[in-house]
Amino acid sequence: MKNIFSTTVNFFLKNWFYLIAIVLIIFAGTLLNKKPKTIDEKVEVLLQKMTLEEKIGQMNQYNGFWDVTGPAPKNGDAAKKYDHLKKGWVGSVLNVKGVEEVRKLQELVINETRLGIPLLFGFDVIHGYKTIFPIPLAEAASWDLEAIEKSARISATEAAAAGINWTFAPMLDVTRDARWGRVMEGAGEDPFLGAKIGVARIKGFQGDSLNKSNTIAATAKHFAGYGFAESGRDYNTVDIGTVTLYNTIFPPFKAAVENNVQTVMNSFNVVNGVPATANAFLQRDILKSKWNFEGFVVSDWGSGLEMIDHGYAKDLEQVAELSANAGSDMDMESYAYVKHLKELVESGKVNIKVIDDAVRRILKVKFELGLFDNPYLYCDSLREKELTNSKAFHEAALDVAKKSIVLLKNDGNILPLNKSQKNIAIIGVLAEEKNSPLGSWRLGADDSSAVSVLEGISKYTSNYTYAKGAALSLNATNFVDEVMINETDKSGFANAVQAAKNAEVVVMVLGEHGFQSGEGRSRTNLNLPGVQQELLEAVYKVNKNIVLIVMNGRPLTLNWADANVPAILEAWQLGSQSGNAIAHVLFGDYNPSGKLPMSFPKSVGQLPLYYNHFNTGRPGPKKEVFWSHYTDESNEPLYPFGFGLSYTKFDYSNLIIDKKNPKSITVSVTIRNYGKVAGEEIVQLYLHDKIASIVRPIKELKGFHKIMLKAAESKTITFTLTEKELGFYNENGTFVVEPGEFNIMVGASSKDIKLQQTILL
Repeated sequence: MKNIFSTTVNFFLKNWFYLIAIVLIIFAGTLLNKKPKTIDEKVEVLLQKMTLEEKIGQMNQYNGFWDVTGPAPKNGDAAKKYDHLKKGWVGSVLNVKGVEEVRKLQELVINETRLGIPLLFGFDVIHGYKTIFPIPLAEAASWDLEAIEKSARISATEAAAAGINWTFAPMLDVTRDARWGRVMEGAGEDPFLGAKIGVARIKGFQGDSLNKSNTIAATAKHFAGYGFAESGRDYNTVDIGTVTLYNTIFPPFKAAVENNVQTVMNSFNVVNGVPATANAFLQRDILKSKWNFEGFVVSDWGSGLEMIDHGYAKDLEQVAELSANAGSDMDMESYAYVKHLKELVESGKVNIKVIDDAVRRILKVKFELGLFDNPYLYCDSLREKELTNSKAFHEAALDVAKKSIVLLKNDGNILPLNKSQKNIAIIGVLAEEKNSPLGSWRLGADDSSAVSVLEGISKYTSNYTYAKGAALSLNATNFVDEVMINETDKSGFANAVQAAKNAEVVVMVLGEHGFQSGEGRSRTNLNLPGVQQELLEAVYKVNKNIVLIVMNGRPLTLNWADANVPAILEAWQLGSQSGNAIAHVLFGDYNPSGKLPMSFPKSVGQLPLYYNHFNTGRPGPKKEVFWSHYTDESNEPLYPFGFGLSYTKFDYSNLIIDKKNPKSITVSVTIRNYGKVAGEEIVQLYLHDKIASIVRPIKELKGFHKIMLKAAESKTITFTLTEKELGFYNENGTFVVEPGEFNIMVGASSKDIKLQQTILL
């Protein structure tokens, strides 16, 4: 026995490499049998199995292109896309909805492709799916982060039940120009408020775990600068400095990344002469390197292809090269990647590491969504039916719609109306509209499913007469065509005037059609469209006791109405429960609490218009002409950012600032309701860094609290200012906190500052 042992030892000592080989074989076997545990490990294992074509396929997104429940396409572009699906050359589709359609398409890639990698199903769930909530600009007027998060949560629940697992929202573009139609899709002009609302919506969409069947991946869009399109003309050039980029445009996106947004969409515009889709500074240097974004970047619809028209790429092959190298991970409907990336990798123009990085990011999102564990997680037909017209969902839509209404004027306390009011005249075609209040982005909703103003009022009283007054649109309205506005037909004026003559009070419902705002819908004239202003003035001549309800998707110029009409309600496009929400406010069952997230101009000539502007070297007013002003209009907006009235009154007092810890300053103030009814006040804190290494705005929103106060009740609220609020980004993009004088202001709007104090830090 001893000899055998001695012989074995001597053998391995002389042939030590055999021993090492045996150990390595055992170790390798262990590794091969070890199952990947983390998502990153699973992604790496799958990535090693993929061919180059399959990797590029994950970077390719197609629009829905045939009836999935019908026969497979045999000819044309649809047949080519179908073939790509079967080969695993498609990573995502958009505009495919409904459990039946989604499941069949998912089954196709799971069962027919070599690796069975599930698809992402993207959709524009912007402010609701079946249940439509107020347009995002209107929701921003609520300043109610909890209600906004809840609306996104419900939207995600409905969309997920219809098979969708990815939304192209929220839009985080800060914008200062009401001519731009997509102001309706964002949170207005302020980066602080925009960041808070964006994060609330991301949390609502994504929940606390993406692999639940009622959560969907969110998209922060459009990165970056899209809201600064020159002249407010959609898709137009953007020309901005680094200070604006870092301090105004970036903050909502940075907040989104910090709160785990899964995807980012680039934009149609150029930044520093480079289209965003091929802008490595934005996508690689800032987003992926400086901010450590771990999700993936998707192009906007065909934005890669549009680089040819920009004059930045000579052909589709160069589009693919420039976009991929710059960090655009998924191509939406440009066909550039699926057609050209393979050859570009083989020729060395695009490194395989670029492809692998993009695919890792895309696969990781799919793993996070739980699609590899259950590709049909979002395909529960029973749940889809159960959630249709949910009472709880509509109650939530009513709640946020009420909170989104802004009382702009109430002279003589004409509002709220008495529920026993006799002889009410309701005038304006929008009063009976059930489609327009749904807004522009409501692709999953049923047409004409909103509660109209007439229906809402009829639940309070039958003592009214309705007169249309005049048509607003002349054509059948839809998402892809411009609305043809009635500019001449006043044949209904006589009936409207007669109804007004016999009324105690007139409720006029005027404004924009829901399809007059949104993508591609820029305007140069922000007056009431068509003949509506003439109708308003004709009615005013016979009855001045008017309540004007404005339904719109952007700030309008309401100068005449503000000067003459005693009561004005900004009612936006409020979604499914529009009419009920408006009626609740009209008759006092809800005390309006909304505040404007965007300044309303007096003239289009003032645009871009925003409260947080620089002082300039020649502020005024002065008696002489040589100061920064207009000769035919004031510099001030008609209604400023943060403005909104209530049926009660609030008093501000006892401003106390504790700066013992300069890194965490506390600001407290006491608010008292000295009116006769309970109401909510949105208390706003603004900051002015008086002297800095770069010029700072005259004031910047740095905090807000929404509080409910009973009549005669008081509350003391506290704000905390940290270095995050006190600092700014300099011209080099470096965040700095500089000592000096700071003016701290607390008030009811950016204009209505109640209390202020200057401190030295």
